[in-house]
Amino acid sequence: MSNAILLKPIISEKAETLSEDLNQYTFMVAKTANKVEIRKAVEAMYGVSVDSVRTLRTPGKLKTRNTKSGMVKGKVSSYKKAIVKLLEGEEIDFFGDI
Repeated sequence: MSNAILLKPIISEKAETLSEDLNQYTFMVAKTANKVEIRKAVEAMYGVSVDSVRTLRTPGKLKTRNTKSGMVKGKVSSYKKAIVKLLEGEEIDFFGDI
């Protein structure tokens, strides 16, 4: 069940800053998932205690780029993002197996 809700962790500069400074981790989640389901999925998958969950939907965007054959138009899909704050002393190590 948790695999259908949590799609993947988001690893970016902003997400790394949030995790290091504020103990908040960012995940790409299913568009139909609610905060309670996200909390249960994170607790089950990583074995941590969740303090709070914030969600947001990032809209899709149109992108264009110039190539040798001319302008190429495309679209970046929209997705739902969850920022999960853990209790004090808890942490998730995404790079532990590397």
